[in-house]
Amino acid sequence: MVESLVVGRGLSKKFGDFTAVDSIDFQIQAGEAFGFLGPNGAGKSSTMRMIGATSPPTSGHLRVLGMDPMVDGIKIRGRLGVVPQEDNLDRELSVYENLLTYGRYFNMARAEIDRRAAELLEFVQLSERRDSRVDPLSGGMKRRLIIARGLINQPELLILDEPTTGLDPQARHVVWDRLYQLKQEGVTLVITTHYMDEAEQLCDRLVVMDKGRIVAEGSPRSLIERYSTRDVLELRFEADARDQALPVIETVAQRTENLPDKVMVYTDNADEAVIRLSNNGVHPISTLIRRSTLEDVFLRLTGRQLIE
Repeated sequence: MVESLVVGRGLSKKFGDFTAVDSIDFQIQAGEAFGFLGPNGAGKSSTMRMIGATSPPTSGHLRVLGMDPMVDGIKIRGRLGVVPQEDNLDRELSVYENLLTYGRYFNMARAEIDRRAAELLEFVQLSERRDSRVDPLSGGMKRRLIIARGLINQPELLILDEPTTGLDPQARHVVWDRLYQLKQEGVTLVITTHYMDEAEQLCDRLVVMDKGRIVAEGSPRSLIERYSTRDVLELRFEADARDQALPVIETVAQRTENLPDKVMVYTDNADEAVIRLSNNGVHPISTLIRRSTLEDVFLRLTGRQLIE
């Protein structure tokens, strides 16, 4: 049996009359990358803070590294690494000094911090910036430094809250590569992200949360197979042609979505659907064929309405 590093059963978090997390069940196995996905206000961050032993559960059962966060919070935090969403580096210090200061929170000896800092700066490709001030670093460099800082104490469990928010595509892929390497080395990752491609790239398993509850759980591939179709057609029409085309589209689709700018057609054979539509006189001004993604699953489960 693979060891469960985190177990939650009937876990809830309330703030007064507001229920942020509503009786959820999950477990995270050693060595896996586990994701929490959901729109704003779904309860992801509240769940992460409970796992990180910085916010007590209101009710339910929670064990992290075999311990109760309500009793053993200090011990748990000593064995965790945390990569917060916000940039909370000390900008007046150098890259190395940020690692040194953080290492001291864990009562690490100076020699051990120096050794770990050298290893981690090499790992996140910042060795040449060791003595640079933090302030002029690029966004990607700062995120990599925050990851290095979260690893200074050699954590068994690394919590990452939106690890690549605000980064350009090149910087995101560098961070993904570092996180994938950590997973290969046996570090357990717990990730929240708004990027569905990030979840597909990094997560072995994930849960989708909405309004404080878990609405789906599984691997990215299994969720796509369960909640979507193999293919998706995105069709755009002239304004007066869409209404005439919709009844025909319904005959070739397993499911459709009529959006303001396009019609989404979910089917297991997009090429065949295009031929059938053409044979029945449906000729969109543009047609895009693609495979279903985790984003299709996410939007089906949580809706397309913008949540502020």
